[in-house]
Amino acid sequence: MTEHGMTTTGDIALAAEGVHLYYGQVEALKGVTMTMPRRRITALIGPSGCGKSTFLRCFNRMNDVIEGVSVDGVLTVDGEDIYRPEVDLERLRKRVGMVFQKSNPFPMSIRDNITFGPRMAGISDRARLAEILERSLKQADLLGEVKDRLEDSALDLSGGQQQRLCIARALANEPEILLLDEPASALDPISTAKIEETLLQLKERYTIVIVTHNLQQAARIADITAFFMLGELVELAPTEVMFTKPGKKLTEDYITGRFG
Repeated sequence: MTEHGMTTTGDIALAAEGVHLYYGQVEALKGVTMTMPRRRITALIGPSGCGKSTFLRCFNRMNDVIEGVSVDGVLTVDGEDIYRPEVDLERLRKRVGMVFQKSNPFPMSIRDNITFGPRMAGISDRARLAEILERSLKQADLLGEVKDRLEDSALDLSGGQQQRLCIARALANEPEILLLDEPASALDPISTAKIEETLLQLKERYTIVIVTHNLQQAARIADITAFFMLGELVELAPTEVMFTKPGKKLTEDYITGRFG
């Protein structure tokens, strides 16, 4: 790792260079440049409306579905410019999975939630689907809790279980990268701890980027932290440095609770 938390080229999973994003005439991202290392957890922090969720959604092009959005600059996944016209969005979103703030299990069984993506991708072999089901639930640390309930509705699970189910559903598509937009904001402390434990285990195999309002959460699980303010990247640093010796007074003011 180099100065300011940047990484060498071979370690970079995601990168942004001079990224501006507009909602119509409103500039939501203002020239963001940063890299996110492979198989590490990068946390995006900052007050509400600062652009961190907008930035996160750039990497699987979820902002494309919003009318009037335009993006300038370069965004890459493993060095590939993902905003080229010929990019296959279905393939991109398979490589870059996403888990949202509000858990959104499909109104179907636990089994069908997990196997939905693989079946849509053309996998029909029952043994293969069973392997994907077990692996994904195990990776999301949910298998032991639901292995005897696979035919039950996913909507019968607790809030924390539903969110881990959504993580498992994303993992079933075998992504390389996992984006999470405040995945624990609506959960109780015990469920939040379970999600954090799951993410720490997952980073051994996946690159993870998480938006969080919870500064303690960022300090607990992130390797790298990026502080956003009013659409700008104020500071990017290893998490320990960010929370003990921030380089900018604005960062220090936010972390110590003077605003936000």
